[in-house]
Amino acid sequence: MPMGYEATVAVAVFALFAGMLALQELGRRVGIRRFKADPEGAREGIGTIDGAVFALLGLLVAFTFSGAASRFDARRALVGQEANAIGTAWLRLDLLPPEAQPELRRLFRDYTDARVSAYGQSDVGDAWREYARSEAIQGDIWKQARRAAEGSPPATMLLLPALNEMIDITTTRRVAAQMHPPVVIFALLFGLGYACALLAGYGMGAGRTRNWTHMLAFAGITALTVYVILDIEYPRRGFIRVDAVDQLLVDLRAGMK
Repeated sequence: MPMGYEATVAVAVFALFAGMLALQELGRRVGIRRFKADPEGAREGIGTIDGAVFALLGLLVAFTFSGAASRFDARRALVGQEANAIGTAWLRLDLLPPEAQPELRRLFRDYTDARVSAYGQSDVGDAWREYARSEAIQGDIWKQARRAAEGSPPATMLLLPALNEMIDITTTRRVAAQMHPPVVIFALLFGLGYACALLAGYGMGAGRTRNWTHMLAFAGITALTVYVILDIEYPRRGFIRVDAVDQLLVDLRAGMK
């Protein structure tokens, strides 16, 4: 069976941590030989190179973390927008003739159930099936509301735009859920982490003993930071989640009597 998201991230982060430790040790051994062979020349230029590479790693970490946090906040805000859009359309069903309202209200309940279920699925395939079900119900709601609103200017002017907004927000949320940095950004982040570990180990070659505190701290903090970035970037699969905001839709569904 293929690994789940959490297991994949855990393996990748552990590989980063272990790889950085190994490369620090490799760099240290190379540095020891170099410092023995040429004590003066081995130090020339390494400060400038180290500073440039470490600065690039810091810039990339800041860029990816800031982007992930911004997208996380945007996804939480979209949950509230969708709940408001559904709630507004639900209230404006009162503008329709009484005989047309029961069926539409039933469809609204089914639609909200499908949306809540889609966001609560841990399996991607099940989530997409719920999305498809909600879109099918969208079509039924639109057709019935359009027919029921014929000859009623208030319903045409107020209900149909509200339904249109309710439908549009689902596309916006789908796009937001699929919006992530290119894979090459994460590959570069891992690659720079390894490169910095090698350079850090080389610099330690001037010392007589290994500094395990610094080696473990550098690898551990870098791996932990990358893990948090990945967890924020995919907020429905890891430990940092937007599920608490989904309660808005659950509360809305509970009020649909």
